[in-house]
Amino acid sequence: MEPSVLGTKYDKIAQWWHDHHVDSAYGVNQFQRAVNFARRSGKALDVGCGSGGRFVRILESSGFSVTGLDVSKEMIRLASANHPEHKFLHDDIGSWKTEEKFDFIVAWDSIFHLPLAMQKPVVSKLCQLLEEGGILIYTFGDAEGEHSDRWHDDIFYYSSIGINENVQILINNGLSVLHLELDQYPEKHVYTIATKL
Repeated sequence: MEPSVLGTKYDKIAQWWHDHHVDSAYGVNQFQRAVNFARRSGKALDVGCGSGGRFVRILESSGFSVTGLDVSKEMIRLASANHPEHKFLHDDIGSWKTEEKFDFIVAWDSIFHLPLAMQKPVVSKLCQLLEEGGILIYTFGDAEGEHSDRWHDDIFYYSSIGINENVQILINNGLSVLHLELDQYPEKHVYTIATKL
């Protein structure tokens, strides 16, 4: 699914998403584990930041300044209103260009919406945007291929290159895996935490 199409789908449910996730505990323990691995604060990048909320607050309380990126204009509007002290951009991680490097990068339940052909280049890009000693946490599916599901009276697309391919990309880009877990087993949801050596 093209990111612009995905963005319009999330525009339609942005307020619902915000209301259900702003104070949600979903992913907080996993995310806090990643933050605990961080040796320093600094600049953080949240890919698929949605309306902000729990992850931005944790990063902020840990001393990070946050740049959020999302393909949904409405999500970015809400995130900017919720966290005016941070920077939020309506953009696609696949085509976004920046000279910045980040000390912490999160892509929680976001890049699995990318077209299958974009998985390897985008994971590699996240690795390249990470400062030495920085922390990357992201989620993906424990499967290889692509599929669609109906959710909120709409069709949402998902893709994954699986665990082994993701780990190989991290290694090829000079990262070391600190933690990897199927955290919602038997659902095929995986999160990994890695650091750039």
